[in-house]
Amino acid sequence: MGGDRATRLHRPTLAPGQARAMRVNHEYGRGGALAYLAAYDVHQAEVFGRCEATTGIVPFMNLVEQVMTCEPYASAKRVFWVVDNGSSHRGQRSIDRLAARFPNAVLVHTPVHASWLNQIEIFFSIVQRKVVQPNDFTDLAEVRNRLRRFEDRYNATAQPFQWKFTTSDLDDLLARLDRHTHRPTPRILRRPGRLINPRRNSGADH
Repeated sequence: MGGDRATRLHRPTLAPGQARAMRVNHEYGRGGALAYLAAYDVHQAEVFGRCEATTGIVPFMNLVEQVMTCEPYASAKRVFWVVDNGSSHRGQRSIDRLAARFPNAVLVHTPVHASWLNQIEIFFSIVQRKVVQPNDFTDLAEVRNRLRRFEDRYNATAQPFQWKFTTSDLDDLLARLDRHTHRPTPRILRRPGRLINPRRNSGADH
């Protein structure tokens, strides 16, 4: 899920030219905000998006409904939903809620502070760069229309991401983090007017 605002710059954006970067005016007027929710099929490189007035459990379940009521997901044996730990889909309650509505849907949470493991974040970064920057929109309708047009074009041309972060890589990362978290604090030996760190070999006289 991503948040998008409609802001209208007081002066138009100056397009880049020869030896000149794009110039964006810093003064703007607010035009409201909306939430862009999207699901990404990692095998087909297909995006299912929708705009809502806000985030939350109901908007998230609307997205789930949008996807799970169409094929091939409606009749699939299992459909894995990979999500972060945001309030819209956090904890065991969210797992139970999804399973109660769609028994073939399995909710999987990324580790805390590791939402980057979810490939939808790659798509959101593309949207940020190609759709909502610079943020210069007349109103929210213009934001919605641009998001829809981009989504249609993306689905017509996109290929699956070449995802190189394997489960073995994840295991290694978690093991390194665990070692770092449980590393004992080194002892610090003090002498008058001197601080000695036993991990540093300075060659000083003892």
